[in-house]
Amino acid sequence: MEPRRLVTRLTELLGCRYPVVQTGMGYVAGARLVSATSAAGGLGILAAATMSLQQMTAAIREVRERTDAPFGVNLRSDADDARERIDVLIREGVRVASFAMAPRRELIARLKDAGVLTVPSVGARRHAEKVAAWGVDAVIVQGGEGGGHTGAVPTTVLLPQVVDAVDIPVIAAGGFCDGRGLVAALSYGACGIAMGTRFLLTSDSTVGEDVKRVYLDGAETVVTTRVDGVPHRVLRTPFVDSLERSRLRLPRAIANGARFRRLSGLSWAAMIREGRRMRHGRDLTWAQVLQAANTPMLLRAAMVDGRADLGVMASGQVVRLIEDLPSCAELIDRIMSEAHAVLDRLEGLDRSPRP
Repeated sequence: MEPRRLVTRLTELLGCRYPVVQTGMGYVAGARLVSATSAAGGLGILAAATMSLQQMTAAIREVRERTDAPFGVNLRSDADDARERIDVLIREGVRVASFAMAPRRELIARLKDAGVLTVPSVGARRHAEKVAAWGVDAVIVQGGEGGGHTGAVPTTVLLPQVVDAVDIPVIAAGGFCDGRGLVAALSYGACGIAMGTRFLLTSDSTVGEDVKRVYLDGAETVVTTRVDGVPHRVLRTPFVDSLERSRLRLPRAIANGARFRRLSGLSWAAMIREGRRMRHGRDLTWAQVLQAANTPMLLRAAMVDGRADLGVMASGQVVRLIEDLPSCAELIDRIMSEAHAVLDRLEGLDRSPRP
């Protein structure tokens, strides 16, 4: 039996049944996971930043073949072919364009004119205020508990700051995996939750079973700068410990950058521009900057090749609460049933004034 709906500004904006978003995780959020999430009533987001333009187009069409529910696509706003990718989203009728970094104003305007919703992720109040002023439709706010690139401010502190600062819908990310978390996010003023690690650990995720088992076997997370020079929350493994101990050498960073360039189709000029942006305001060597290109290769080693011993596995702290691998449909049904149970319990509290 389908759980009761929970109508929020997010469901009204996106056209999905439930206020639950699956984030665009590189090498994880492919057509199968995205379509399963959207078909189950959430919003799946395709991770296109690690795909070529042709791969992205094919993946969008595969999602379309699997479901007619709305879904999103995650893009890099600084990619050389960003405008071409946006043209594909418009042509293919994609509902949402998601960005890990703030999209340029002209890209927001292009998407808005075509009726595509723009939903960037932010990790600070000032970033939310900036993109809201530029006209984005909603923001995903990730606190420090989240996986991948993350800040130091926890969701419970960051989320109310952003909710109070902007008038657009706010989606909470970082530390969510169940219905209790959804209700907590709603109580702070968010209109839904976004989850990465929880959706990675589903039966619809194409990540190898051996890698999923590493996540489930009581793994701990650590925030390291040794992957790409900026804080990155990953599972703590012997390989990550070895990265922490090793010296970062320029020849290896260049070699890894070349490998990613061949896979992604990015130009050296684009990678150098990204490196300059990374260096701005940070005390990074050029070896650290070039090592940033190694991140997709390390993620791919684990998520695609199944080499947990040689790859990096981004993970939120919430991994310690996850014990099973449900389908996306089972997960979302469970979350909504839990949320309604919590709301019913709260509704039953005695709120009468003291005598």
